[in-house]
Amino acid sequence: MKIGFCGTMSVGKTTLVKALKELPEFSNYTFRTERSKYLMEMGIPLNTDSTLKGQLVFSAERASELLQENIVTDRTVIDVMAFSALSKSMTAHESYFLNSTLENLVHEYDYLFYVSPVGVSIENNGVRETDAKYRDDINKKILEILDGCNVEYITLQGSNKERIKQIMRTILL
Repeated sequence: MKIGFCGTMSVGKTTLVKALKELPEFSNYTFRTERSKYLMEMGIPLNTDSTLKGQLVFSAERASELLQENIVTDRTVIDVMAFSALSKSMTAHESYFLNSTLENLVHEYDYLFYVSPVGVSIENNGVRETDAKYRDDINKKILEILDGCNVEYITLQGSNKERIKQIMRTILL
């Protein structure tokens, strides 16, 4: 089963994935969390400065995750599409090329969870963008892509405990 969490930055996706990893119901799953700090150290521009090459790296990581049978990931191709669409360093043609390719992978997730930013403050981890408007723009773009791709997704809100209950009810583990 392929389980993906999408959402703007600083909404708790990685925290959720790490919490699920501790549950016995997920003992036969692989868990992937985005490696932004590592990629930034490699010199790959992130956030608004992200380039086509950088987004191709993120795309390759997301595509490789979809090759696995049982995986839980804190980023999806939806996220890559949103960040590339709003990148100031990519041309419209580059973003269109990448996103039209990634659109072919959107329906490969068995479960897509959209993690809502409602009630969640932005935390500065030294990597993520902390601009509230940019965060909101990414959130709106993710919702636009989800709806535009006509893909089924489940919205998660509330505390981490409440979100985990929603996840468990949805996938019936």
